Parts: sequence; C-alpha cells; structure tokens
Amino acid sequence: MNICVFLSAADLDDRYTVPAREFAGLLGKAGHCLVWGGSDTGLMKVVADGVQEAGGRLVGVSVDFLAAKARAGADEMVFAKDLAERKALMLARSDAVVIMVGGTGTLDEATEILELKKHGKHTKPVVLLNAAGFYDGLKEQFRRMEAEGFLPLPLTDLVFFAEDGVSALAYLEESAGIR
Repeated sequence: MNICVFLSAADLDDRYTVPAREFAGLLGKAGHCLVWGGSDTGLMKVVADGVQEAGGRLVGVSVDFLAAKARAGADEMVFAKDLAERKALMLARSDAVVIMVGGTGTLDEATEILELKKHGKHTKPVVLLNAAGFYDGLKEQFRRMEAEGFLPLPLTDLVFFAEDGVSALAYLEESAGIR
C-alpha cells in the first residue's frame, strides 16, 4: 500500500520523533511505500529513514524551491511546479493518508485532504496521528463542526484519530482489507 504522510520538516523533540520513528518502522516492515514531501530534514527525514531502514520504499514529491532539501536516496523523486500540485500528486500516488504533527503547511494539507474527501473527490482513509495530544484541539473543533451541522458526513467517516503508530497502521490496513 502507498501511504502518503504529511508532516513537518522541522527538527522536533522526542514527543514527536519517537512516535514518528515507530510508525515509520511499522510501515517499512509491513512492506508499505512512503509517499512524502521528499525532504531530508527534520521529522520528514526521521520518517524516511525509518521506512527505508525497515525495508520500505520511498517516493518523494517536492517542489523546485525546496530541491536543495530533497532526499538523495529516495527510490523515486518527483518535482511539482508548486505546493498545490505537490499535494495533488501526493494524494494521487497514495492509497491512504496519514497526517502527523506540523505547522501551517501540514494544517493546510490536512484540511484540503479532508475537504476533498468531504466532497467525494477521494475515498481514501485518512488518519491524524495525534502524538503527545498534538491534535486534541483540532479534534475538539471538528467535533463542534459536526455537532453544529458544518460537516455533511459523520466525523468518523472523514478521519480517524490515532494515538499511536500501531493503531494508525492497523486502521489503514483494515480499511484496505489487508487485516
């Protein structure tokens, strides 16, 4: 299975790197392919290293202005003309989406992926990996949106909140009929 992971390229502490490394190892060991932003820095590097060390395949999707940060050892590297095309290519190349911790770019990616799913533009499973409770506030906001009628689908049809890599991968594999 090709699993798209949106996440930060920043250097982060163990609250975030440990769960990311754990998930990456599980993904690679299970023989899945990582589709990610292609960066060889920060948390993106942690995940790419973990997948590759565990025997998984890497497909990076970057943009020209970030080419200097692109991972040289990826199995495949694609360059998009801009960030919008990058998101579209990452979604098109994947069977499922995982959103890990990140800043405004990751939040933009998460909301666009969920908006596209809400409108039926894809039916791929989406997981928010809630390391160290990072997405607790967003989860509460989504619940409020659901309660007040802003979501046309039940929240559970849009996204699964996983507290760890084991439950994230189990959900994805079950959704794909692997388990």
